[in-house]
Amino acid sequence: MWKAFGAIAIAYVVAFWVAVVVGSNVPYEHPIAVAFAADVAATLAIFTFSFLFKNSSFYDAYWSVAPLPIGVYWMARAESIGIDPTRQQLVLVLVAAWGARLTWNWARGWTGLEHEDWRYRMLAERTGPFYWAVSLGGIHMLPTLWVFLGCLPLYPALSVGVAPLGWLDAVAFLVTAGAIAIEASADKQLLRFRREEHPADALLDTGWWSWSRHPNYFGEMLFWWGLFLFGLAAAPGWWWTGIGALSITLMFRFVSLPMIETRMLERRPAFAAYQSRVPIVIPRPPRREPD
Repeated sequence: MWKAFGAIAIAYVVAFWVAVVVGSNVPYEHPIAVAFAADVAATLAIFTFSFLFKNSSFYDAYWSVAPLPIGVYWMARAESIGIDPTRQQLVLVLVAAWGARLTWNWARGWTGLEHEDWRYRMLAERTGPFYWAVSLGGIHMLPTLWVFLGCLPLYPALSVGVAPLGWLDAVAFLVTAGAIAIEASADKQLLRFRREEHPADALLDTGWWSWSRHPNYFGEMLFWWGLFLFGLAAAPGWWWTGIGALSITLMFRFVSLPMIETRMLERRPAFAAYQSRVPIVIPRPPRREPD
């Protein structure tokens, strides 16, 4: 197992240095363009390892690892004088906490180099000889683009926004920290359920999972909206960076979750009844069972 994690660690160290080299030599000056070029280069490095090891799950941790160095770079390249350091610290601490927790959640569920996300295997079966082209575009590059768009509000929050700390920052903090807490609590409940003895078709329908069919995804979506609120608080003129949170929300709601729901219906007969009483994403109190 440690050998497998060693391979992952080497892949991410290589990707980091590829990003540094590319970012230092691109013919662009704007920090957003530099960060994007470095991000794409790092993704290509991870894809190389995925291809060499025939396992696209080398990319799985990238979602949670990439935002922090992007944010640190933008803060280091701050273009405005008078940026509130408290906002900068709050944002980076929250991004670091989110990234560390999500990466740990991935790591404790990963069983080694033979483990690959079921969705990737499904795509491999469907695409055959074209799989690695699909993997490069759909499993590696497209999520990198989504995450980068989601990170855009970090730029006004950390690099250019000079609005004083205010009530919207407090709302942003509550939303972002609450999102991390919801996601962590839901993942903990799911992990505990998986470690207990249950019939193969059993459903988790207690705790957060009685309020939402996918509370962990709800927390993830909420996190990106929280970052957007920080960017909006720092520089209202950068309202358009909300396209990141919106695109991630739409991706989860209309791409990822339908795939999961279809798989659950195929594997667990009771899931249809669960769908009828519990909302798909936004939590609400569970409905009472009919007498």
